[in-house]
Amino acid sequence: MIKVGISGANGTMGRLTIEAIEAIDDLVIGGLYAPGRDDQDILGHSASGDPAALSDCDVVIELTNPSAADENVPRWRDSGADVLIGTSGYTVARIDALRNAWSGLASRCLVVPNFAVGAVLMMRFAELAAPHFESAEIVEMHHHDKPDAPSGTALHTASRMAAARKHDGHSRGTEIVAGSLGGDVEGIPVHSLRLHGSAAHQEVIFGTVGQYLTLRHDTTDYECFAPGIILSLCKIGSLDSGVTVGLESLLGI
Repeated sequence: MIKVGISGANGTMGRLTIEAIEAIDDLVIGGLYAPGRDDQDILGHSASGDPAALSDCDVVIELTNPSAADENVPRWRDSGADVLIGTSGYTVARIDALRNAWSGLASRCLVVPNFAVGAVLMMRFAELAAPHFESAEIVEMHHHDKPDAPSGTALHTASRMAAARKHDGHSRGTEIVAGSLGGDVEGIPVHSLRLHGSAAHQEVIFGTVGQYLTLRHDTTDYECFAPGIILSLCKIGSLDSGVTVGLESLLGI
């Protein structure tokens, strides 16, 4: 039985994780961390504002915002638990810092930019396409109050594309208004949209002479994240110690 602690238990992803765990015999909730919500009932479980509530867990899943994660993740690491990070905003620099922090430890840290299997496949397809097109840009769209941009999915997609591409960047014109051509993530232009009514969506658009290719993934219900969360919680113990990035490591793709 794997005892799971949930940091950020009162959010949408936290509540989804509680419900997903309760349907799996091999997992049990070991504690809920939700600052400012001491003793509050969250889907039948009592929350705590004390990080020590997760001290005896085998795995802690971090589902807060990027700034809170910087404070929380070292706590879970120091407890000796394996740590599953589902928080967005993990740039190459932040992941490098995690690798340094986990150096020499026996525990594991798995950073998952996106728990949807379809999104993971989209990232893999983008990586495969990258060497064959001179032009490539990412457009990602999320709900209006998402606290970070670009999304973790866009950051991870761009990183994988940049490592695979065989073409240098090309001239894209001059911006009349700053930001019009998007941000630069390892040489890949990324455009972030934040709109009411959206959930999580991403397009990767490739172009070469005479053709273009568009890869798109749309999240229409957060339930699609549940299988990836369960897979990560159940299989994180099979990974090598240290830091691993991406659900693909558990899917074999």
